[in-house]
Amino acid sequence: MGGLLEQRYRVDAVLTRGGMSTVYRGRDTRLDRDVAVKVMDPRLAADPAFVARFEREARAAAQLHHPAVVSVHDQGVDGDQVYLVMELVDGGNLRDLLKQRGKLAPAVALSILGPALSALGVAHRAGLFHGDVKPENVLIGPNGQIKVTDFGVAGAVAENGVTADSESFGTVAYMSPEQVETGAADARSDVYSAGIVLYEMLAGHAPYRGDDPISVASQHVNSDVPSIPEIPLALDTLVRKATRRDPGLRPVNADAFLAELERVGAELGLTPQPVPVPGTVPENDRTVVMRPIPVAVGATPPSAAATGVVTPSAAEATRPVVPKPPVHAAMTTVTTGPPTPPPGIAGTRTMERPEPPRRRPPQNRPRKPKVDPAEEERKRKKKLMIIGGSVVGALAVIVGLYAWLIGADRYTTVPAVVGESEQNAMRLVQTADLTPLIDKVPSDEVPTGQVIRTEPGPDTELRKNESVRIVVSRGRPVVPFVNVGVEVEAATKEIEASGLKAVTDATKDAFHDTVPIGKVVALDPRPGTALKIDSPVTLVLSKGPSPRTPVPDVNGKTKVEAFAELQRAGIEPVEADGNDAAENDQSRVVRTDPPAGTVLEGTGAKRVTVFFQNTREVEVPDVARKKVREAKEQLERAGFKVKVEFNKSGNATVVNQSIPPRTKVPRGTEITIVGL
Repeated sequence: MGGLLEQRYRVDAVLTRGGMSTVYRGRDTRLDRDVAVKVMDPRLAADPAFVARFEREARAAAQLHHPAVVSVHDQGVDGDQVYLVMELVDGGNLRDLLKQRGKLAPAVALSILGPALSALGVAHRAGLFHGDVKPENVLIGPNGQIKVTDFGVAGAVAENGVTADSESFGTVAYMSPEQVETGAADARSDVYSAGIVLYEMLAGHAPYRGDDPISVASQHVNSDVPSIPEIPLALDTLVRKATRRDPGLRPVNADAFLAELERVGAELGLTPQPVPVPGTVPENDRTVVMRPIPVAVGATPPSAAATGVVTPSAAEATRPVVPKPPVHAAMTTVTTGPPTPPPGIAGTRTMERPEPPRRRPPQNRPRKPKVDPAEEERKRKKKLMIIGGSVVGALAVIVGLYAWLIGADRYTTVPAVVGESEQNAMRLVQTADLTPLIDKVPSDEVPTGQVIRTEPGPDTELRKNESVRIVVSRGRPVVPFVNVGVEVEAATKEIEASGLKAVTDATKDAFHDTVPIGKVVALDPRPGTALKIDSPVTLVLSKGPSPRTPVPDVNGKTKVEAFAELQRAGIEPVEADGNDAAENDQSRVVRTDPPAGTVLEGTGAKRVTVFFQNTREVEVPDVARKKVREAKEQLERAGFKVKVEFNKSGNATVVNQSIPPRTKVPRGTEITIVGL
């Protein structure tokens, strides 16, 4: 403590300790500023591979510039000390706030996670992931400002081969399944950890708890995150989507997660809230300090009702009580007889009457000169005029000074908030005694959640409490979700409100048995796709029911492509269940039921079940002693290719199969059966 690193950074008090490092309050003696110094554990510093990776990660993290990212000032090695110099954030972290208040209100939780995801989004766009998102790394500074720290450190620690032990138990609680199983991590791993943090803020505890890190890690791999009771369904669904065990089913990065978070918040009417700073006491938790009532020694304290004393206000309770000085009464006593002695005092003492003062002989006093009454009246009027003029002048000065003070305090200036997050911008505008009005617009360049401009601009002088329009980016426009069968006008308004352009194309119109002609059947590109501003979105209109509908050949196409083509043909696609279900939107179709080319007649609902080829291994069924026809159907249903040898008649009996029953092989494997 008090030593210098590289003859520059003074190391002072410990701020926090972790399994891999210790953070100190420090001082940059060269630039004369307070900093935070993170010193890595000596066992890490002893590994040259870790030091090299740490330096690379620190340089990458130093390139991140965002209001919610803790700035990295420097990194270095001094002897056996590997350290990182960062911006010092006074306040606390999210862990401190959760310990103090337990679970948080949804609006507060979203106000914390929003800036954190915005910071992670900057890293993801730069090709850098965090790898250790947890409440300890989400700092809450003065005025509730959110900042994320430790970018790049987790990646260096992971590559060094340090395993999760009892010291890193807190980190294990937020690790993604892929980090637990293989140690691999990317932007989707940060999304998972951020989802776990959101769960803890809303539920008051992490979803997985156990006696040791191994049991907690196992639950990440083998269990789905449970639902959170007593929160809106849309918010609970978002938490479970962000924490899916399959990375392909999560939002692809922090920007995508933030967009969905804002969408859910808008649907639920959750407006940004001030973030409590850890250690502060809520207004409704403060205790009024009672001021003691001075009472004479030995006397009984009077009651409030008897004395008229009421409970003082918080300001009065802290005001010092000044005792009143005793009042001494002057008494004159004339004794005409022996006085009665006071109790407890022996003897008596007679008070003597004082002698009257002697009168002085009269003296000749000079007579006052006579005063002219008119002159006396003139002097009196002159004196009154001087006093009146002085009073009027003083009043004029007081009124003018008061008017100047009132006028000077009526105006303020618009602060510069361009580039700030929505939450920080609102706080700065409110601090300037102005009323913020949020207006979210699409932008191709400005990241989601950042301020594009204010109206009026910065440094404009306004009256206090006037409104300032804060224009915030909602990122690139996203194709909206519209209901099937909606009118063209309604769909067009939805698309244009998103910053896109609605168009029609007769070649893309499709038959549909239930949607009337001219109504919207689908959108192309599909809902949820991010596009540039004013990009065209085609309205796929219904051509009415098709009398004869052949099933199109969609084998080998992805789920998205196959479903779109079937819908354009007026067919309702249904995903197969069980092992034939799609793993994700990119799963390939292996067959349909009815198969391709089958003509579906009638005007009723036309449904086709779609079967997918998955990479998962499946168990080979036992088809021995079954008819060749039955065996072939069962194997194909399970996703295998079938080859028949010797007797290929459908009524022949299977006597052998090339892969033994109950063997697990990849879906799509060819199995040869022998008929007899």
